[in-house]
Amino acid sequence: MSIALDAQCIACHIRRHLNTALTLGDGDTATRFIKELMKLYIAAPEHVSMTFLGPQVDALYRQFYDVGEDRFAKEKADSNRFVMERFETIQKRAETAADPVLAGLKLAILGNYIDFSALQGQVSFDQLDQMLEKALEAELDMAVYDDFCRELREGKKLLYLTDNAGEIGFDRIFAEQLHKAYPDMQITFCVRGGPAQNDATRADAEAVGIRFPMIDNGNTVPGTELSLLGEEAKRALEEADVIISKGQGNAETLLGCGYNIYYAFLIKCPRFIDRYQKPKLTPMLVSERE
Repeated sequence: MSIALDAQCIACHIRRHLNTALTLGDGDTATRFIKELMKLYIAAPEHVSMTFLGPQVDALYRQFYDVGEDRFAKEKADSNRFVMERFETIQKRAETAADPVLAGLKLAILGNYIDFSALQGQVSFDQLDQMLEKALEAELDMAVYDDFCRELREGKKLLYLTDNAGEIGFDRIFAEQLHKAYPDMQITFCVRGGPAQNDATRADAEAVGIRFPMIDNGNTVPGTELSLLGEEAKRALEEADVIISKGQGNAETLLGCGYNIYYAFLIKCPRFIDRYQKPKLTPMLVSERE
C-alpha cells in the first residue's frame, strides 16, 4: 500500500530541500539541516511514502530557519487569490461545456499544477493562465471516466480528498458540476488538519467559497496516511461509495489501499513518470481497481 520511500525519492527530496535551504541561510546551516534530514529517512518506518515525513520535515525547517508555523502561507494566499480572480470565467467554461462534469474534472486536474512544494521554483501563474486556455483539450482515460460516472449514478456518498491551496478553487467548480449532475450524491470535502506544505486547510476552503460539508484528516501529513487519520476521516472513507483523490500526495499514500478511489492528478516526479510511462505534467485519471 502506497508508493514507498526509495533511493530515488530520497535523492529527489534532498535536492529540493537543499535548494530551499540555500535560499534561507548559509551553506554551513544547510549542511547541518540536510544531515538531520537524512536521519529522518534512515529512521522512517518500512513501506511509508515520503509524505509520511512531512510534519517532521516542517519541524526541521522551524528548528533551523525562521519560517513560521506555515512556511507556505504567502504562496497559499496568492494561489487562492489567483483562482478567485478568475473564478467566474473558469466556472463558465465548465458550465457551458458539452459535458460539464468532464470539463470540471479536467479543470480540477489542471489546478493540481499549483504546487509550490513538488514543483519547487517552477510554478508560474502566467503559465497557468496559458494552460487554462487549453485545459479542456486534455486527454483522460474515458473508460475510467465512464466507470466513475456510473458509480456516481449508483452511489450516495462521495468523499473529495483535496490537495493544494488554490487548486481547491478548481475543486469547488468540479464539485458544483457533480452536484448539479448527481443531486442525490452527498459530497463531503476533506482537507488537511493543519499547515502541511502548501496543502489546503479549512481556511483555504473558506477562502475559495466551498459550501459542501467539510472535515479534515486530523493531521498535517501532505497526503492521506491511513494510519494517522482522525476518527471522522476514517469514518468518511469507510462510508463513501466513491472517493476522489486529488494530487500526487494523496496518491502516494493511498495507491493499493483497496478503497473505491479515483485518482486525479498531474504527473510531477520521476516515480510517477516511470510508473505510468507518461511525461511530466500529464493529466491522469486512474482507478484504484487498476
